[in-house]
Amino acid sequence: MSAGALDRRITIRRATVTNTGLGPTTIWSDLITLWGSRKDISDRERAAAGMVQGSVISRFMVRSFTASRGIRPKDRLIEGGLTYEITGIKEVGRRDRLEITAEARMD
Repeated sequence: MSAGALDRRITIRRATVTNTGLGPTTIWSDLITLWGSRKDISDRERAAAGMVQGSVISRFMVRSFTASRGIRPKDRLIEGGLTYEITGIKEVGRRDRLEITAEARMD
């Protein structure tokens, strides 16, 4: 994968749950920011309860290194102003790249 193909700035966020006395609160904080590429593979719209909801499923390719191999499906991916829920992560090649599949809601 050439450096020119990594044209997107991607931030991975991880949740921590704290108890504030009013009950558990989830706080999302940045885990890692890295360069990657994005390919949109699917989109859809649907009407539910009088609202139109849209989503896009994308595949992100990033370099594989110690910090990026710590990304988990429970983490979130931020890119281009959208927040994606990670649905899958797999190694590509000989541990040199990771392919992250994620879905973002567009509403």
